[in-house]
Amino acid sequence: MATTTFHFSANLTKTTSFPPSNSALSSEHTKTLFIRTAVNSRAKSFNFNFNTRIFSLNCVAENKLQDPELKQQQEATDATSIASSIKYHAEFTPMFSPHNFELPQAFFATAQSVRDALIINWNATYDYYEKLNVKQAYYLSMEFLQGRALLNAIGNLELTGPYAEALSKLGYRLEDVASQEPDAALGNGGLGRLASCFLDSLATLNYPAWGYGLRYKYGLFKQLITKDGQEEVAEDWLEMGNPWEIVRNDITYPVKFFGKVITGSDGKKHWIGGEDVSAVAHDVPIPGYKTKTTINLRLWSTKAASEEFDLYAFNSGRHTEAYEALANAEKICYILYPGDDSIEGKVLRLKQQYTLCSASLQDIIARFKRRSGATVNWEEFPEKVAVQMNDTHPTLCIPELLRILIDINGLSWKDAWNITQRTVAYTNHTVLPEALEKWSLDLMQKLLPRHVEIIEMIDEELIRTIIAEYGTADSDLLEKKLKEMRILDNVELPSEFADVLIKSKEAVDIPSEELQTSEEIENNNDGDEEDSVAKNDEIDESFIQDKKEELPEPVPEPPKLVRMANLCVVSSHAVNGVAEIHSEIVRDEVFNSFYKLWPDKFQNKTNGVTPRRWIRFCNPSLSKIITEWIGTEDWVLNTEKLAELRKFVDNENLQVQWSEAKRNNKIKVAAFLKEKTGYSVSPDAMFDIQVKRIHEYKRQLLNVLGIVYRYKKMKELSAAERKANFVPRVCIFGGKAFATYAQAKRIVKFITDVGATVNHDPEIGDLLKVIFVPDYNVSVAELLIPASELSQHISTAGMEASGTSNMKFAMNGCLLVGTLDGANVEIREEVGADNFFLFGAKANEIAGLRKERAEGKFVPDPRFEEVKEFVRSGAFGPYNYDELIGSLEGNEGYGRADYFLVGKDFPSYIECQEKVDKAYRDQRTWTRMSILNTAGSYKFSSDRTIHEYARDIWNIEPVKLP
Repeated sequence: MATTTFHFSANLTKTTSFPPSNSALSSEHTKTLFIRTAVNSRAKSFNFNFNTRIFSLNCVAENKLQDPELKQQQEATDATSIASSIKYHAEFTPMFSPHNFELPQAFFATAQSVRDALIINWNATYDYYEKLNVKQAYYLSMEFLQGRALLNAIGNLELTGPYAEALSKLGYRLEDVASQEPDAALGNGGLGRLASCFLDSLATLNYPAWGYGLRYKYGLFKQLITKDGQEEVAEDWLEMGNPWEIVRNDITYPVKFFGKVITGSDGKKHWIGGEDVSAVAHDVPIPGYKTKTTINLRLWSTKAASEEFDLYAFNSGRHTEAYEALANAEKICYILYPGDDSIEGKVLRLKQQYTLCSASLQDIIARFKRRSGATVNWEEFPEKVAVQMNDTHPTLCIPELLRILIDINGLSWKDAWNITQRTVAYTNHTVLPEALEKWSLDLMQKLLPRHVEIIEMIDEELIRTIIAEYGTADSDLLEKKLKEMRILDNVELPSEFADVLIKSKEAVDIPSEELQTSEEIENNNDGDEEDSVAKNDEIDESFIQDKKEELPEPVPEPPKLVRMANLCVVSSHAVNGVAEIHSEIVRDEVFNSFYKLWPDKFQNKTNGVTPRRWIRFCNPSLSKIITEWIGTEDWVLNTEKLAELRKFVDNENLQVQWSEAKRNNKIKVAAFLKEKTGYSVSPDAMFDIQVKRIHEYKRQLLNVLGIVYRYKKMKELSAAERKANFVPRVCIFGGKAFATYAQAKRIVKFITDVGATVNHDPEIGDLLKVIFVPDYNVSVAELLIPASELSQHISTAGMEASGTSNMKFAMNGCLLVGTLDGANVEIREEVGADNFFLFGAKANEIAGLRKERAEGKFVPDPRFEEVKEFVRSGAFGPYNYDELIGSLEGNEGYGRADYFLVGKDFPSYIECQEKVDKAYRDQRTWTRMSILNTAGSYKFSSDRTIHEYARDIWNIEPVKLP
């Protein structure tokens, strides 16, 4: 694109500042006005006629003009004023040199013009909430995987057409401008994407809410794929700035670490000394769809006060020392999930979690106090505030809320504990033991000494409850319950309960043949006292020597831990899983003792995804077809209308349109893959996609071993036989392996090695391609998912909490192959068993299968052994895969014994893939199944999920702006 230069000429006298004051806005803001003026002589030199401009946006659907001709004129006017706004930002709020207007600058100027509209609506939204003093939900999450914001924002504002036209006037395509936006590196996987879907639904449904997270400078990492597999480099998403965020330098809160706790003369606890940092608010407006409601995602960055910079040390040449305090503060928000193999890494992770909790709660409480006026009634706090913890990362908001209520605001323990339990709720996202966070008590005591005291008090409350429930008669049962349920693991009972589990101490039992009784020794004496003493000495020495040889090695004392999930369950008024089968496992296995104690506390809230981003905006061609056949676009807000597609599923015209839309999306992906990986693929092949975090339980290894089996069988046939027996496939992988997760990184390396071999095999050609897409993110997903025909959701049954990508694929007419795990169960129920490719062991069978393996009873399928041998033969290069393949062998041991049952499910998986091939050969039947997947996906809108949270957990109501 050639450089476009603007020539500005202005004679302007007035500037309107943004954002406006926090006063309530009238209904005139249904149309937002942007009055821009320029004021200095510098503007005149650009020769752009820019006197007074008015940029009018229709932000609410009901204000759209009904007359087609008038509507066309209005849109033309909007496009003209939008173009003026973009030009204004290109010159007067630049992030680049003012002399050029290349694509990156076009994106920033466009985004800032959209942000103006969002700021107006943001202020109107929260001024109205302030005026009504409504109850709000606050969603705390360590991740928010937003994706690109431009197309989503203008789509929600119903301005896609005017913005496309405006940019066309400036010489650009909207799609090209939007592609310049980097993905916000604020999350990694489904946890963060779910949080972002929830914010979209909260705004769209007009629920009063905020999101709280951390502003990571470098995100997780940027993934490079090289000949050695995955390599990690720092993510640069903020390198050119973030046009969406509003930095609130006036909204900062102190966050303390380390120090000590003292008791003052007033009897109150005081946390003093230690290390102090400041959390600074960065606001990102989140617009709803076809509504003026715009809610807030508040992200915290961290810094130290300028006086912490040691000027003397710097001038003395000790530069690193001079900057140490500032660097320690800033690094808290550098990286998402910093490696925690070292003590320093663990401290940094805990600092992150506490920063999120402390800053957010201080902000929430400040808002509550401001709205309360002169008299604060703390009993009303749970009536105005609902705090949702997205997994265990925000657990520290529990002791932090108690600390603020007790130490700072003077509430009693009883009142503060009651308020906390009524305020806080917990979403569990995993049943994996290693993912249920446990923190070293010693480490937490050093970093957060006051919080440990409060956690100990909660633990004591729990002990009292357990004793009251189970009594002390059966000491074994009581001991078991305390061991299982306590928050503090491997920690002695508090002195108050020391005598509850008294057990008699057993003396060492010395066998009779080794020791004589005193009477026997006496009888054996022959009257020679010296001889008797000698014999006794001999016995004692012999016994002692034997005992020394028999003594086992001393067992190290188990570490003292804080079990964060237990703390969440005890302290929350609601605990929910995220799919029906997951919630059953949470109730029946993971937290069964808690469930028996508090059955009403446990709920299910099956996850969902926003239909705006995940079909309406990312798949416009399919969305147009759906709207045409259903007869309304209301399905975007009311996804139950998608079910009406079932009435037309056998209509040939619909099937033709559906297939054409899918093929056009595949053509786009083929071009993308060529650009990103260099591999050419045929859009006529089946697109088979597995994109998600790389983890052994998600079983990308099972998928790629299935591909190896397919490849090996192809190589054993003639060209004609290959063509007759195999449907052409493009197998696409994407996802990041955590930097220190060696086995996951081996899986990435293996996939890329298989691809390098298969893709260059001239005998195979387009019959099989294996592609690993580097640095998979939301934007890549928005491209891949609409083009996908088959998607793999093949986790070991009972190990995936829900999954949300399975919902996105089904919504876009993709067929799933999967186990009965997570939301797969419910998707299969909704789309129909005949439209879902099922395989593998069931969740209730897994424990028995692992036991069977440990006992050496597992007999591997010959095809599985054949595939492993083929890998070991060096068919995919010289890399040594012994550790990877070895994890699938043996009956016990760490990193062995096929814990995730790849070998057990392999035969079922291969047979399932043969059914997939058979179904794909009949394209009419396949298209029918595809339509039924979209029609059956209506349940999996995040709108439905949010309605359930609002009704059953948060007790909040929609508030529509006037």
